[in-house]
Amino acid sequence: MNRNLKHLQSELGITFRNSDLLKQAFTHSSYVNEHRIAGHRDNERLEFLGDAVLELSVSEYLYETYPDRSEGELTKLRASIVCEPSLVTFAEKLNFGAFVLLGKGEELTGGRTRPSLLADVFESFIGALYLDQGLLAASSFLRKYVFGNIPTAGKHLIIDYKTFLQEHTQQHSMGSLEYRIVDERGPAHEKQFVAEVHMDGSILGQGIGRSKKEAEQGAAAQALEKLDVSIEIR
Repeated sequence: MNRNLKHLQSELGITFRNSDLLKQAFTHSSYVNEHRIAGHRDNERLEFLGDAVLELSVSEYLYETYPDRSEGELTKLRASIVCEPSLVTFAEKLNFGAFVLLGKGEELTGGRTRPSLLADVFESFIGALYLDQGLLAASSFLRKYVFGNIPTAGKHLIIDYKTFLQEHTQQHSMGSLEYRIVDERGPAHEKQFVAEVHMDGSILGQGIGRSKKEAEQGAAAQALEKLDVSIEIR
């Protein structure tokens, strides 16, 4: 067992029964590809599982916590919690990036702080915890480290601008939306993406972010501002 991962378990107050699952959760594909160690697995499958566990646990929490909210409001709240920027925030608060096993190339290009990598590791950890100790343990972890950060006043952690824009354009039969990544700027370890959102050949908005998803959210936010659409969750 990686000594750092023992430290992480101590910090979180969690002890894995199967230490290999925990190690796999923090193993990036670049490390596996570079070391070619027999039986060594990356975290991509755990990420897939963790995403589903996260969706279910968040849905249950919101359902119980906000009994007066409609399905649409709960859907938007859930989207704000499970989106990449929020997952990155949770991973950074837990210092997950420090424990990831990376290949040399990924390490040199700043992979340890890459938003998409951090979001994936957070989901992978949830998947590993679920397999090791069940849904109750995964939900307990989320209640301690995630749900406590959800404001009870009803504001989002992160507003899902893409969902709001999609709903607005569909409701008013405005046309089809298309997102395009039109530029990539900066060195590999500090790359920024530029996204545009188009509708019927016209540019509605443009956004810049550390990941493609973040850039698309920025483009949607600008489009909503241009369309003078107010966003409010009651």
